[in-house]
Amino acid sequence: MTSAASDSARGAAAEPLRVLVTGAGGMLAHDLVPRLRAAGHQVTAFSRADLDVTDPAECIAGVAGHDLVINAAAHTAVDAAETEEGVAFSVNAVGAANLARACTHAGARMVQISTDYVFDGMATEPYAVDHPIAPHSAYGRTKAAGEWAVQALCADHWIVRTAWLYGHGGPNFVSTMLRLAGERETLSVVDDQRGQPTSTVDLADLLLRLVEADAPSGTYHGTSSGETTWWGFARAVFEESGLDPERVQPTTTDAFPRPAPRPAYSVLSHSSLVTATVTPIGDWRSGLSAHLQHIKGGQPRT
Repeated sequence: MTSAASDSARGAAAEPLRVLVTGAGGMLAHDLVPRLRAAGHQVTAFSRADLDVTDPAECIAGVAGHDLVINAAAHTAVDAAETEEGVAFSVNAVGAANLARACTHAGARMVQISTDYVFDGMATEPYAVDHPIAPHSAYGRTKAAGEWAVQALCADHWIVRTAWLYGHGGPNFVSTMLRLAGERETLSVVDDQRGQPTSTVDLADLLLRLVEADAPSGTYHGTSSGETTWWGFARAVFEESGLDPERVQPTTTDAFPRPAPRPAYSVLSHSSLVTATVTPIGDWRSGLSAHLQHIKGGQPRT
């Protein structure tokens, strides 16, 4: 990267950036793109139809002229990836590698969105960013490969791992619980997996803070503070919606076998954000409350 290009890519706090967001049809981009634009940045939002991240030439052409690329394109069908690992790898690993090379070629910085699935899910305390990765699923393996590719091919990068995402821009756990609440008298939800429910609005705001703080290149964790289980999360959805939480009954992961193994523990540490003086996302329950309040009002959260 030339000095001039590096200065341009690092000038977020001083002047608007030319930002490319991939995966524009996804849930995160639904909230991220308008926030970047509201902050004064010039945003190009590319969906899968606009940019094939598995094509190196398309990535070179698409990234040209941008200061920053936020890669939200991903194959996120966790169970399908168990039998379609090659397909998932082409997007999550090869796609990330193509964009990383293109960023280096253009002198742009890169944000790679990653996941808690890169860890083994067996910890008993929050995972630090430098904890050894040991994915137990095809999805986790392909996302881990994407992290390695970005680290190797684009020195000027941020890797941001997130988990348990929900938002207005796509199907998610919260919308599923609200739908099932209208269809069933009681629900059974697993109570032996712990994590940090995270709103796409809150993650989008964190990404904006990370970029505009000109945080050091490296890995960060973009999840809400606090922790709960899927059962606790579901009960909170009911409580915040004025429904009886006792309708949600606890069960075990073994009662709901799935093709891909689910991490029993997905709590991520935010210490690297604190070190970089970037404020982590607040408590998960507050984020959920804000999300549901906006659903009740018929308006997306702003």
